[in-house]
Amino acid sequence: MPRARVNANFDSPNVDVMVDMGHPLLNRVVDGFLKVGGVGAVHALAQETYGVVRREEATKRSLELMAQRTGKEAVQWGLVAGVYSGMTYAMQEARGTHDWKNALLGGALTGAALSLTESNPRSDRIITGAITGGAIATAAEFLRNIT
Repeated sequence: MPRARVNANFDSPNVDVMVDMGHPLLNRVVDGFLKVGGVGAVHALAQETYGVVRREEATKRSLELMAQRTGKEAVQWGLVAGVYSGMTYAMQEARGTHDWKNALLGGALTGAALSLTESNPRSDRIITGAITGGAIATAAEFLRNIT
């Protein structure tokens, strides 16, 4: 049975959310999903709140749409983070090393997988998604190692 432990220290950029699923790969996937899914939810909620305030009208329908978009974005952002976390961990375990190449491959596979969720996935969009995902993940890894 999964066990959850949350240690939120708001003075630090690290929020330790650890769900023990019994395997390190599953732990990372779920941890990434929960952390980044929460960010996606806050992002959507902030945008929708701004829209309601700007229109100066809060109807039942606008609040329902806000809840739907918040949930949808939380799942989308969480899925991307879960796939990326799982891919980079799997690459690290398979290659036996932690470097930028894991981020490149994990980002490329995640970008391609995300492109497949489109209503009409085309090969050029899948390749573009893989290139973009790999580039963003590699840049993030380089930035993480600068500091």
